[in-house]
Amino acid sequence: MTEPTIRVRLDELLNERGMTLTELSGLVGIAVVNLSILKNGHAKAIRFSTLTRLCHVLGCQPGDLLCYE
Repeated sequence: MTEPTIRVRLDELLNERGMTLTELSGLVGIAVVNLSILKNGHAKAIRFSTLTRLCHVLGCQPGDLLCYE
């Protein structure tokens, strides 16, 4: 049985908004490489300040960005 995980839905939110990772990077002030790590599910943690900036720019709630699987 696979262990439950938290999945980051960044790719889906970007697609819904017609935004690229590079555009998001410029708007939130986070390096593209770090956003890519987050988007691809390789991040081990996320700071609340980062989550806050992402939610502000994407116009979403933390629960829209993260899901439990």
